[in-house]
Amino acid sequence: MKMTLSKLLAAKRPATGKKILLALAGAGLLMGAVGVNATPEQDRNSLVKFFKDKYPDVKKDSYVYGALAFDPDAKAQYDSIMDFPPFGSVLDQGKAMWETPFKNGKKYADCFPNGGKNVVGNYPYFDDKAGKVVTFEMAINACRVQNGEEAFKYNDMKTIGTLTAYARTLSDGMAMNIKVDGPAATAAYEAGKKQFYSRRGQLNFSCATCHVNNAGSRLRSEVLSPVVGQSTHWPVFRGGDKLVTLQERYFGCNKMVRATPFAPGSVEYNDLEYFHSYISNGLPLKAAVFRK
Repeated sequence: MKMTLSKLLAAKRPATGKKILLALAGAGLLMGAVGVNATPEQDRNSLVKFFKDKYPDVKKDSYVYGALAFDPDAKAQYDSIMDFPPFGSVLDQGKAMWETPFKNGKKYADCFPNGGKNVVGNYPYFDDKAGKVVTFEMAINACRVQNGEEAFKYNDMKTIGTLTAYARTLSDGMAMNIKVDGPAATAAYEAGKKQFYSRRGQLNFSCATCHVNNAGSRLRSEVLSPVVGQSTHWPVFRGGDKLVTLQERYFGCNKMVRATPFAPGSVEYNDLEYFHSYISNGLPLKAAVFRK
């Protein structure tokens, strides 16, 4: 008899993460909620509707809390932790970095409108002149180079991670506002969409396997988060003060399903972030938060 996903997740016998992933991979999972030839806005609306129909009691704005939207007890614990977050010192370091002048006397704030406040919701965007997606981290590195400094490595949490952990908080409350205009931007969006829905690795998983088809399901002690709202709260501090950026999470997820990861800052991950972020358009940003 074929085991359903709910029975699989509710099984009493303890299982390793490896065994659970293998079981999920063979469970006959459904395809994603978006259409092959849909516009970006149709994709977003389809996913919002998918979750509204599946979880009618969960308000759309609650999805900015990720998996916590499905778990009131975990959300209450999160609220308590965020009253006195254990990673405050990291944000202080990021603030000091943001406010320290370059050798030429200019600061990061000089590179962005409104001193960097309420700008992150516009990232990533497609730069027609450069012919590529530009993330906020890329814009920070461009600022550094323009002011005679060396670019940071995108996987270095002590530099680009710490800096953006603070810099993104300057846009807390801003609504995600990603634009996809023109054929080149649409092509990048579609490439990111393909990344999200393509199965890969030895376990034959896609991003959508967990974050669309099984979002809200419990995987042992964890609840899988939904794609809607997912890109609004990065970087996060996992388990206390371990800083993780969105693209570092992509890297980790790819390794988990035994796929060869792309490098943070790669075209593939930048396009994925472009699609991923568009799906959360209209939802408020809240950076540098706690996650398990």
